[in-house]
Amino acid sequence: MEHHGLNTTMRKILLLINCLVLAVGICGGPLMMRLYYVEGGSRVWFSSWLQTAGWPFTLIPLAILYFYRRKTESSSAKLYFITPRIFIASFIIGIVTGVDDFLYSWGGSKLPVSTSSLLLAAQLAFTAIGAFFIVKLKFTPYSINAVVLLTVGAVLLGVRSNGDRPEGVTSKAYILGFMMTLLAAALYGVILPCIELIYLKAKQAITATLVLEIQMVMCFAATVFCTVGMIANNDFQAISREAKQFNLGEARYYTVIIWTTIIWQCFFVGVIGVIYCSSSLMSGVMIAVLLPVTEVLAVVFFRENFSGEKGLALFLSLWGFVSYFYGEFRQTKKQKNKSPKTEMTMMHTESV
Repeated sequence: MEHHGLNTTMRKILLLINCLVLAVGICGGPLMMRLYYVEGGSRVWFSSWLQTAGWPFTLIPLAILYFYRRKTESSSAKLYFITPRIFIASFIIGIVTGVDDFLYSWGGSKLPVSTSSLLLAAQLAFTAIGAFFIVKLKFTPYSINAVVLLTVGAVLLGVRSNGDRPEGVTSKAYILGFMMTLLAAALYGVILPCIELIYLKAKQAITATLVLEIQMVMCFAATVFCTVGMIANNDFQAISREAKQFNLGEARYYTVIIWTTIIWQCFFVGVIGVIYCSSSLMSGVMIAVLLPVTEVLAVVFFRENFSGEKGLALFLSLWGFVSYFYGEFRQTKKQKNKSPKTEMTMMHTESV
């Protein structure tokens, strides 16, 4: 994958920024969605729609990047970089993302935040498998160790999830929500490597502008899919009525809605940004390693129990995080050690 105009230092800085943006999205998104349901919200299609409805916010950084190009490249600056081929691929993945949003929202309406760990656990495993088969990602002992530890740690968080069944949710609905969540995990585990595959097959320089354009098209397509679902389910007509019946009040209902769209948009921007700077597996690892933070926030805001299983999961998640980045550090160091030898060989060949 060609990172146009990015040296190693800039790529690391950009990776850090995207990790922080992803952290805001993955920690805040599930909490905002659960807040919507806990305080009286019940529209699953609407909740799905909110996850990607913030796509117009992407126009802000795109406009900034365009005017920057106009300043540096004069009138030759291109308005956009996305090609019809990439647009179609991004739109298709966006539709699949819309399906995934619905599955996740339906599961989230029946499960507590702590049980969403099962989604994250399965997602990492499916991302690892998908990255191996779709983009031929090579595993190291450290990345395998990280995947195993993070997966086991996240699964532990759901060991006693049955005792956390929300009031008013039947066993049948709980089990169905559980299955929908796992299905959403499997689907998103395939989506991440597919995004990376778009980058690899783009046949052009992968710039920050192109990455944002791909993300915007994906979220737009997902929003279109969920909009159709909302129309079929009469959700648009129900919004004003639901706002008036919201436990926190009508004004706060719309505040929750607006912040939900912004926070979920941070998630999607962060995900594709991490894939751009690193890989789909790295994106999956970041999602899994941020799980304990989401758990702690769920305990603080929703008074969910923090059991021994959750404490052990926190330890395993941190261990997996350290393992993955230690492996990345060793890999980078090994490549740096090889570089001088390669340069010397090339110089010797040229002199001969």
